[in-house]
Amino acid sequence: MANRREYEIAFVGLKPGIHEFIYEVDDKFFADKEPQDFTDPRVNIKLILDKKTSFLMLKFEIGGTVKLLCDMCGNTLDKQLWDDFEVLVKMVDEPEKMNEEEEDPDVFYISRTESHINVENWIYEFINLSIPLQRTCDKKPDGSSGCNEEALETLRKLNGTNIINENPIWKGLDKFRNN
Repeated sequence: MANRREYEIAFVGLKPGIHEFIYEVDDKFFADKEPQDFTDPRVNIKLILDKKTSFLMLKFEIGGTVKLLCDMCGNTLDKQLWDDFEVLVKMVDEPEKMNEEEEDPDVFYISRTESHINVENWIYEFINLSIPLQRTCDKKPDGSSGCNEEALETLRKLNGTNIINENPIWKGLDKFRNN
């Protein structure tokens, strides 16, 4: 895995107050991560860091597009992403213990002696959380489905088909169906 210093922020050298960082994420960002269920990410992250004496308030503004497959028909969709996430980073003496005990996922602890914070994992997580769970084609102006009609018709035909009865390998299993 490559050392991603571009996602490290040297907050110790920053004056108290608000600081902005801009990140542009594409396929290269996800290259060394597990396979994603989207392609061609074009995501912009605006990170607003509010530095205080004993904590950092991080606000991630996610925007951009990814390509997804429609859950209904398999068409490729360009989905717009837009979401905000906040993380409170507190500086403490025993960060490992505090992180284990903390139940709020939006609170993270670091050592008082830390000088840098790496935001790469948060960016990865927040992009994935920004992707909609339901992925369907947009409706047409007349209100009908925008999905591929051929694919929907094939699904309708298969819906009434009993695949188990068609394949002889499953012969004899029907008698156990209602037990």
